[in-house]
Amino acid sequence: MDNARDEPRLPTPRGPLSEAVGAYLGGSGELPDATAVAAAPALGDDVQLALYQCYELHYRGFADTHADLEWDPELLRFRAALEDHFLTALRTGTQTHGDVAQSVGALLLEPADGTGVSHFLRDEGELWQLREYAAQRSLYHLKEADPHAWVLPRLWGRAKAAMAAVEFDEYGGGRPDRVHARLFADLMTDLGLDTTYGRYLDAASAECLATVNMMSLFGLHRSLRGALVGHFAAVEITSSPGSRRLAEAMRRTGAGPAAEHFYDEHVEADAVHEQIVRHEVIDGLLEQEPGLAADVAFGVDATGFVEDRFGARLLADWRAGRSSLRTPLPPRPARSPVST
Repeated sequence: MDNARDEPRLPTPRGPLSEAVGAYLGGSGELPDATAVAAAPALGDDVQLALYQCYELHYRGFADTHADLEWDPELLRFRAALEDHFLTALRTGTQTHGDVAQSVGALLLEPADGTGVSHFLRDEGELWQLREYAAQRSLYHLKEADPHAWVLPRLWGRAKAAMAAVEFDEYGGGRPDRVHARLFADLMTDLGLDTTYGRYLDAASAECLATVNMMSLFGLHRSLRGALVGHFAAVEITSSPGSRRLAEAMRRTGAGPAAEHFYDEHVEADAVHEQIVRHEVIDGLLEQEPGLAADVAFGVDATGFVEDRFGARLLADWRAGRSSLRTPLPPRPARSPVST
């Protein structure tokens, strides 16, 4: 991650919406209207990439793109149409539990015969599949915790203090070498992947983009602060057991010590975070704003919805023996022998 400060290049368009955003960010053309947005599949490549491009202006931005475009009125108008379309699809597709206790309770029940991505990778995954998984997850993990930090100004009291404590851990507890984004870059190095921020945007599926876009959608809107808290709870509750399986997968395939360490770190840290988020962040928020309970439940369940779609895409491709990426990875470079 030597070039961590570099801004990523604009991605290759996947349709007229994402092409128009790229052109606009480059200083030419006009943005489509809401009718054109509504005509495109909300969870498809074109909408998701266009939305990702809009959101990225609030993070690192893109090379050769003026920073002031972050608050460009026309771009915000266009982004709002994309967001409305995406949020409607999330609300339509998500099967929401009746209340927060039911939504969270469902996450706490680990089936003995799980069939998700982490189970597959632990039991039969090959190194090439772990590399593809890490490449796609890098779109979030190289900015890990950043989308969740947007909610801090929207909380106060007990919920804010607890959320800040968890975020402090995510950012390394004050140690730059312990920042989770740094640890993920080390994992990528072990796997022979390029650690450049945004490097695998062109390769990532629409299903992957939706998982990252949902975080930004919830985090950047005060009206969705409850959904962001629910989403964050879902991430932390499911992270520890999933990370344990992924650590086992890394060990079984000989991925490397940094690859193992990233997930080992999350087994321990997120077991603690789960308790804090459940009993301090959620309970603290609902103690102050009980009217947000439905939003919290939606955030939990919407996370399951987008993650299930992403997992189904990965497993369908891998079980068919094909790459899950739009542009397959080059082979893992040969490792240098260890000196003795």
